Amino acid sequence: MGWMKDETGLERRQANFVPLTPLSHLRRAALLYPAYEAVVYGDIRRSYAEYYKRCTRLASGLVKLGVNPGDVVATLIPNVPAQAEAHFGVPAAGAVLNTINTRLEMDTVAFIFEHGDAKVVLVDAQFLSLAEGAIAQMKGPAPLLIEVEDLQAGHASSGRHAEYEHLLGSGDPDFQWIMPEDEWESLALNYTSGTTGRPKGVVYHHRGAYLMTMGTAISWQMARHPRYLTIVPLFHCNGWNHTWMMPLLGGTLICCRDITARAIYDAIADEGATHFGGAPIVLNTIVNAKPEDRRDFDHTVEVFTAGAPPPAATLAAIEPLGFNVMQVYGLTETYGHVTECTWHGTWDDKPAEERYAIKARTGMPMPMAEDITAMDGHTMVQTPKDATSQGEIMIRGNTVMKGYLKNPQATEEAFRGGYFHSGDIALQHPDHYLQICDRAKDIIISGGENISSIEVEGALMTHPSVLLCAVVAKPDEKWGEVPCAFVELKEGVMGDEAEIIAHVRTRLAGFKTPKKIVFQELPKTSTGKIQKFELRALAKAL
Repeated sequence: MGWMKDETGLERRQANFVPLTPLSHLRRAALLYPAYEAVVYGDIRRSYAEYYKRCTRLASGLVKLGVNPGDVVATLIPNVPAQAEAHFGVPAAGAVLNTINTRLEMDTVAFIFEHGDAKVVLVDAQFLSLAEGAIAQMKGPAPLLIEVEDLQAGHASSGRHAEYEHLLGSGDPDFQWIMPEDEWESLALNYTSGTTGRPKGVVYHHRGAYLMTMGTAISWQMARHPRYLTIVPLFHCNGWNHTWMMPLLGGTLICCRDITARAIYDAIADEGATHFGGAPIVLNTIVNAKPEDRRDFDHTVEVFTAGAPPPAATLAAIEPLGFNVMQVYGLTETYGHVTECTWHGTWDDKPAEERYAIKARTGMPMPMAEDITAMDGHTMVQTPKDATSQGEIMIRGNTVMKGYLKNPQATEEAFRGGYFHSGDIALQHPDHYLQICDRAKDIIISGGENISSIEVEGALMTHPSVLLCAVVAKPDEKWGEVPCAFVELKEGVMGDEAEIIAHVRTRLAGFKTPKKIVFQELPKTSTGKIQKFELRALAKAL
């Protein structure tokens, strides 16, 4: 199809076909914008020439450590320059980048190290005990730890492991990057938050990440030299691929380690931040900032928000402050955002309530997505676009993952019918815009973090007083949603909410711990299955 009758001599060659990779953006930027600011963090100011050289030294240093193409190099690093450098330096060594959520508990980090076969881990000094503890729990070969010091934040190296700057110092500044021979080669490994207890390893390819950078720049209508503030953790879908995108535009990555209202306002006022992404909780942080934390600025800041639809009241409050917010939607399996709620000028004159309701829609496919729609998840029949009928969001395109690492069954199920099954429920308006109605039933999204109810329930069941339990989402003004636990106690036992919460906190990360426990008999079907839909209704009323 589409081939001419005679295409003799028209085959692919080295001169006319090069695998797509976001690595090419930094190589180009180092030549085109050598003196421009590439990375900013406190007192650190690095040009593109310096950025490229440090990434090159990192790649060379990793190769000297014995990292081979296809090996996994993990990171436990917040939004600081070393994390950005890893996004280019690790794949430039031919390796696969695995950025791990620094908020996870030790057991989960140990699982990720082992499941992903991490060979080296770059770890910020603040999270060294987490990495060391995780390694102590491993049964297989342990990765080599490289400490990343951050004296600006007060986190000095322990001296127990090799240091990041020494690793870079050992690297060859003239090292030739190991570029992909096939754009389907693996670029990154990102773990989901674990919807069935253990997280799944989502594998990205170079082609998908490259197209994400191109499509995002178009959707965001970005000009050259934006100044992007890293509020989205770089371990979340590689910061939604924005770190790879910045060199494409000669932009500046403004690193923000600790996300506070004051830090955001300072970055806008002092560093001239023009763009950032974040969950609705970030918007609430800005809106509710104390007067002493606010700063004046004279430009509009463009914002992508994802994780949950932003409340209309939040949008109404933040826009007069100088922020233009666009709702986007995506998943770890889609490299981050793949839909955008593109604004049309014909909506400008609508009443405020209606405008903000439109702004909170999930939207339409971004340029790098082929098709995103709502279907019946079983029959794969298109859901009527009547603003009422609900279906599962189905996604097809080049920015869908390769699959789940070492889990072919889950991969096949996710791709059944020729689409990726998101597990999210939405309706579609007559203008084709999607609007999320509900998420995968038991997933709790708190402050942009996905929480598995099964995992929380498992921790609750280790308490000696708990007979049965069920965990659902409870609406929360600050976090969007928080875990709420309904607990049936063993006979003759009195419930102590604070004590049970403290018990769970010793087993799970703080954000996964229930914020409310209700002691009652759980509603069940005739076969004994807990009816979570009833509990969700109760949680909403609390």
